Amino acid sequence: MRELGIVTDGAVLCREGRVAWVGKTGEFTGPLPDDMTVLDGTGMVVLPGFVDSHTHAMFAGSREREFALRSEGATYQDIAGQGGGILSTVSQVRKASKRELKHSTSRYLTEMLRHGTTTAEIKSGYGLAMETEVTMLEALRELRDEELSGVVPTFLGAHALPPEFAGNLPGYVALLVERLLPYIARKNLAVFCDVFCEQGYFGLEEAETILSAAKVLGLKLKVHADELTSMGGAELAARLGAVSADHLEKISGRGVEALAEAGVVAGLLPGVSFSLNHGYAPARRLIDAGVPVAIASDFNPGSCMSFSMPLMMTIACTQMRMTPEEALTAATINGAAALGLSATHGSIEPGKQADMILASVPDYRFLAYHFGVNHVRSVIKNGTLLEL
Repeated sequence: MRELGIVTDGAVLCREGRVAWVGKTGEFTGPLPDDMTVLDGTGMVVLPGFVDSHTHAMFAGSREREFALRSEGATYQDIAGQGGGILSTVSQVRKASKRELKHSTSRYLTEMLRHGTTTAEIKSGYGLAMETEVTMLEALRELRDEELSGVVPTFLGAHALPPEFAGNLPGYVALLVERLLPYIARKNLAVFCDVFCEQGYFGLEEAETILSAAKVLGLKLKVHADELTSMGGAELAARLGAVSADHLEKISGRGVEALAEAGVVAGLLPGVSFSLNHGYAPARRLIDAGVPVAIASDFNPGSCMSFSMPLMMTIACTQMRMTPEEALTAATINGAAALGLSATHGSIEPGKQADMILASVPDYRFLAYHFGVNHVRSVIKNGTLLEL
């Protein structure tokens, strides 16, 4: 994760949306078409576009009141117990139209592009009902086709227990497994299925039931694991062959070993720990154990109202003992790996998708070092210079 493959005084040639050549400027000998756009990056750093592998960027309303309550000492669980948390956003999303959901998410995707994120995973999970979850996923599919940014949709129907199923967890799991998942798979509405595996939400047994059903239907797996308690979510992700296990603030030593043995990507979310003021995932222990580590924003209205990947890199370096090189790897190629896209995204190599950013910094380490500023000056998506 510390080997970046830096090219000083470099040049990149893009053709038909792909990287065709990369190397030192003086080593390029081939002719350029007269109509080719030439972008001067003198004095800048050219980087792969960031891949944000864990977001909840489709939502309605906001929860700044909860932010204020946390500043006075309320915990995530306290707020959920008072009717806040996930279910408060569910209430807002159920009132919103597909058009409204698309409009707000489109604005966020544009701002994410301006901050260098060229590919983002986005979860459902604020509908928690057949109709609303399908509406969210349909909206995400339309955005994937319409937006400049790359969108990877994830089904997170197992985000929380909806009010109408209070006290009936088995009934809701049955709805997900017997009705929602088969419909989503048949309509090709999601790439991944995710479950919030946590005490008070979905236990190991329920999570395994849902994820196993999704796997049979051809969906790839992700798991919200070991965020608030160490209950074996990482081990479950490893056993089921999940692409990533995310959060991991309370992961056990056995969980670390299981992820390493299975090659599951650890998706760490430094902005959540920063925002909620609770412990950080053990990035150093995971990296030293050989686990591929990605960092993502977890952009959502409750626990991290930020989509700035450079800010996530800063927090990873200052609070999680990651080096700037590791943080950059985690935000690009390993983020792509957390979405099963590392063969095509996340690095500037011939044959890969030409998703790049030009940052007005003298050194890549400035991205994490000089925080609170957007250093991105140009964004290239699929080989096209975007006007944002």
